[in-house]
Amino acid sequence: MTAALGRFLRAHWLLALLLVAGTALRVVAQLAYRPALLYIDSFRYLDDLGVFFPGGINPIGYELFLWPLLAVGNLTLVAAVQHLLGLGLGVAIYALLRRFSVRPWLAALAAAPVLLDAYQVQIEHLIMSDLLFQLLLLGTIYLLTWWGTPGPKLAALAGLVLAASVIVRIVGVTLVVPAAVFVLLAAGLRPRDGWRRRWASTAALVGAFAAVLGGYAMYHMLWTGVPALGGSTGSVVYGRTAVVAECEQLDLTPEEELVCPDEPVAEREQKGIDHYIHFWHQQHNVENLLPEGMDFVSAQGSLAAKVLLNQPLDVVGGVVEDFLKGFAPTRTQSPGDVPLHRWQFQTFYPMYADEWYVAEWVERHDDGEISVDPELAGFLRAYQLGGGYTPGTVLGVALLVAVLAVAGAGRARRSGLRSVVLLPAGLATTVLGTAAAMEFSWRYQLPSLVLLPLAGALAITAVLGGRRPPAPHASPKETEMTAYPDPVDRAALDDYATRYGDHRFAPVVVLIAAYNEQEALGGVLDGMPSSSCGLDVDTLVVVDGATDGTAEVAVGRGVQTCVAPANRGQGAALRLGYHLAAERGARYVITTDADGQYDITELPKLLQPLIDDRADFVTGSRRLGSNERPALIRRVGTHVFAWAVSALTRQRITDTSFGFRGMKAEVPVSVTLEQPQYQSSELLVGVLSRGYRVLEQPMRMLVRAAGKSKKGGALRYGYSYSKVVFGTWLRERRATASRRAPEPVSEAAVAAER
Repeated sequence: MTAALGRFLRAHWLLALLLVAGTALRVVAQLAYRPALLYIDSFRYLDDLGVFFPGGINPIGYELFLWPLLAVGNLTLVAAVQHLLGLGLGVAIYALLRRFSVRPWLAALAAAPVLLDAYQVQIEHLIMSDLLFQLLLLGTIYLLTWWGTPGPKLAALAGLVLAASVIVRIVGVTLVVPAAVFVLLAAGLRPRDGWRRRWASTAALVGAFAAVLGGYAMYHMLWTGVPALGGSTGSVVYGRTAVVAECEQLDLTPEEELVCPDEPVAEREQKGIDHYIHFWHQQHNVENLLPEGMDFVSAQGSLAAKVLLNQPLDVVGGVVEDFLKGFAPTRTQSPGDVPLHRWQFQTFYPMYADEWYVAEWVERHDDGEISVDPELAGFLRAYQLGGGYTPGTVLGVALLVAVLAVAGAGRARRSGLRSVVLLPAGLATTVLGTAAAMEFSWRYQLPSLVLLPLAGALAITAVLGGRRPPAPHASPKETEMTAYPDPVDRAALDDYATRYGDHRFAPVVVLIAAYNEQEALGGVLDGMPSSSCGLDVDTLVVVDGATDGTAEVAVGRGVQTCVAPANRGQGAALRLGYHLAAERGARYVITTDADGQYDITELPKLLQPLIDDRADFVTGSRRLGSNERPALIRRVGTHVFAWAVSALTRQRITDTSFGFRGMKAEVPVSVTLEQPQYQSSELLVGVLSRGYRVLEQPMRMLVRAAGKSKKGGALRYGYSYSKVVFGTWLRERRATASRRAPEPVSEAAVAAER
């Protein structure tokens, strides 16, 4: 366990440092303000617990989160849970980015705003819905991207989660638009699964979203007699339009004239939208300024409609101005904005109601004590005001880079990440735009701390590419390849992107490297399953510079086909396939040959141990299984090399060259692969040397369906194979020594530690 922790910290040291700092900030907040911070909306949430009245200003989603926590704990527990979820949010952002091969340092920097931004820490300490809203947005992104191109089931589940975000914060109602666009375009403009499935998945997302919100609207109608999503939707639109309404120039009814503000527009702008949103929520204003029984809600709505129709530029101009405020370099505020100090730490306990009223709620849901540690509170305030927040310009740059990536700038066109970038960038733009349409508040900018760094990191990876290309003068040795991606890799990836666009793979990819296998390949592909062990399966054929019709056979069967323009060897072709599969969403990669020597019906033997997390790498063994018509010298070689590898790696292996293998997608791209041929032993020795869990399964090896072996004569093959085995072992041993990593442990030892 200690060794595993050490390896994790070395690989993710920057995230670990950020987590420590983020944890420290949250512990300080927990100690500085007890039991938690209570804002105006907090009292509404607490007052409605157990009642769940949908007609108030806020929807009831956050109350459903609070209710079980306060049933077993108190406000202190709620704040602690929210802080833990905030840390989890940062880790989840990092994990998602690493899933898409974003470099660790860049993924950690993308998680930093959530982990270290003082405004984020402050909102987590408030009894407010914003953190839950952020979590649901990230959950939607996970569902739509983690397993590749989403099918109807995943899309429907994402629609349910997105609908839940609306019941937490009404501003999420427009987010179904970018989510639906993503689902429709997730497989590119030439979807492998066809447009019918893309439309079905999009319909599943929108349908699930609408079903949940339709049900909530009916729940609202049971209470109020009116189907709606909340009691403040109309007043929010009214607040935006009331600030700019030119009442004298509009053809208003007597009721509309009563709710159209009397003050000059300049004075209204100083009061701000928030003033008018809540003006008619105050009963004394209704009683003193309106006739008894007047339906002022309808009057507000009809007035807002007339302002939108007659003064669209005034309304849109205000929305655009407020949208751009979020990208300012510092936290400032304009006259009429929601006061910035509400989202800043104070050296005293901020009261948003009479002290006796606040104390009554704390007494009901905690021990009744409200306290502030001035020194700790002062530290948090100094940190926040001294730069402990994410500059809006950084978020703006992230959005700009995301736009460039979606447009195909740099290497983004062949990265497979354009549609993935589109999702968080689209969600961010939509939620910030919707919030700006209501009113500007720095609280409403908090979703951007999750969405825009995520989109920016993905975009940078897409535009710049994953690795630096080799120097122009580099030339491969006879027995080694240049670093990935070399010019042949790039040409193949460009051709693939042209053919398939932003296609994302299914969770399982069966990878076949094929060179001049047109006779046997068709039969192999015809037997490929579309699913296994409950997961969808894609087939990827990497054509290694074939001179016959191998590529045409693969394309004709409708499988994913990546064509390398030059023949470099099976190792180079598989390496290209490993990276392509990992970068485009595969979770597991299965390798098999194009000659029909492996029984694809045995696929579950490779896949299930990976799904169950019993192994990182699963390989078949003809010695544990069977081998049809084996040559004597080959059989002897299999025993000899198995003994050699077992002795070198200290783990028993019975078959080092069985080509039917399964592995987690991140495994082969983490191992150094330099051999254009005899790659099976290089990969196996590398995997064993790096401490991955390897499992052998008994399997059958069949006679070739057609064609002939390209491995050469037995003596030459034996010499070259042994050279690769010992060379790889020495290379990995030196690399391990230089890293000063702990010695690899056996599977039995890992099991014992667990």
